[in-house]
Amino acid sequence: MIKSVSELQQGDNFFLLAGPCVIEGEDMALRIAERVVKITDKLNIPYVFKGSYRKANRSRLDSFTGIGDEKALKVLEKVRDTFGVPVVTDVHAASEAEMAAEYVDMLQIPAFLCRQTDLLVAAAKTGKMVNIKKGQFLSPEAMKFAADKVVEAGNDQVMLTERGTTFGYQDLVVDYRGIPVMQSFGHPVILDVTHSLQRPNQTSGVTGGMPQMIETIAKAGVAVGVDGLFMETHENPSVAKSDGANMLKLDLLEGLLEKLVRIRRSL
Repeated sequence: MIKSVSELQQGDNFFLLAGPCVIEGEDMALRIAERVVKITDKLNIPYVFKGSYRKANRSRLDSFTGIGDEKALKVLEKVRDTFGVPVVTDVHAASEAEMAAEYVDMLQIPAFLCRQTDLLVAAAKTGKMVNIKKGQFLSPEAMKFAADKVVEAGNDQVMLTERGTTFGYQDLVVDYRGIPVMQSFGHPVILDVTHSLQRPNQTSGVTGGMPQMIETIAKAGVAVGVDGLFMETHENPSVAKSDGANMLKLDLLEGLLEKLVRIRRSL
């Protein structure tokens, strides 16, 4: 099983972080993981299963946040043990890093928290791979300092993720120039395809999205030479408990990845 950033980059293909936005239950997580593992094995794409054990950043107080921390983390652990793939989840506070690290292989720092020194250092000290999402409010150049915090805390297993930049009040734009800029820091760079298409701060209090643009964003990222892709996927996004408005329907994943692999091979 993949245990390091360098292993994710083996071969000529991009790697993939994919799964549901949040763990909604064991059966659902295992079904999604099984489908994605079969697809990525077929296409020779290194794969990390993604699922948040808890969603801390919600627009409304009544938004779904999770099924319980320990229960969700045990689901992630079962995915890893069942399919032999690494798993990644978000952590929101320094106190969560050690707990989550007992169950997962990679810790993800949410975009809004990418400047939180205590959180970055705590994640680094677990020895796990650390994926830092670029803040919607930061330039690509500023992410060097976030990566440096993890490295200086003794962990060089760092990745950076582009997930769009705030444009106005209710939109995000991906500036593809940021991908080679962040790659110049010496760490792999991931493109978060689905979160880049969010439409935040809607009047309903529920984040919107533009899933019809997923293929466009992903193709451009692969053409630019991104190291990895991040996509949230669900069997039925219309009933997903979190971020359904911008997720990729699971049935569409294989066709999309086949197109992206062809683009990668043409570079």
